[in-house]
Amino acid sequence: MSVLFAILFYLATLLFVVGLLSRIATYARTPAPLKIPTTPAPTTQGGVVLRMAREVVLFESLFKANLWIWSMGWLFHASMALVIMRHLRYFTDPVWGWVVLIQPFGLYAGITMLIGLCGLWVRRIFVERIRYISTPSDHLWLVLLIGIASSGLMMQFATHTDVIAVKSFFIGLMGFNIGQLPADAPLMLHLFLVVALLALFPVSKLLHAPGIFFSPTRNQTDNPREKRHVSGWGKKMESES
Repeated sequence: MSVLFAILFYLATLLFVVGLLSRIATYARTPAPLKIPTTPAPTTQGGVVLRMAREVVLFESLFKANLWIWSMGWLFHASMALVIMRHLRYFTDPVWGWVVLIQPFGLYAGITMLIGLCGLWVRRIFVERIRYISTPSDHLWLVLLIGIASSGLMMQFATHTDVIAVKSFFIGLMGFNIGQLPADAPLMLHLFLVVALLALFPVSKLLHAPGIFFSPTRNQTDNPREKRHVSGWGKKMESES
């Protein structure tokens, strides 16, 4: 089982990295022929950076649009970020000081992450206009993330997995040395779901994470009068003509 999970993690990590870089390259090559920043928009590049920071960290536009969705979405994303940072203890030896400090907060962030996910799923099920536009994949991704959070919390509060053995396995995995994983059912489920998330992420709707940085409604300055906007392929056509 340890060898199987090692192979799965190597393959999933390869698919995640290559697939994500490929998608980002595609986003970067996609032309933006129109100047379409959502107004009111900043008129300077520094303002754009500040706007993107507010969008990424605070979900500013979602906050203005719908407080219910914002509260559940922000709770999930902020909690997940803290949970991921807490998991760095399994990949560092010695563990970094700031990672040690956030361990108690990261533990309870797993609970708030699950609450946020359940809130988003309830919205897809019971809000009619959202249910109408939801596809099976929208529900499956939420189920996958809820499964990851639930199995992780189960190991913490119910079946207490040997975290030292888990850390030894992943430290060895980073050096291409396959160790032994504890044979716990919640751990097996948790790791299998994480592998599925890594492998499928580059072909999923979760790509809004890197995609937001390439959104012309957010990353453009509002200066159409001061500066003519021409996309890369437009410049090439002008030079050729």
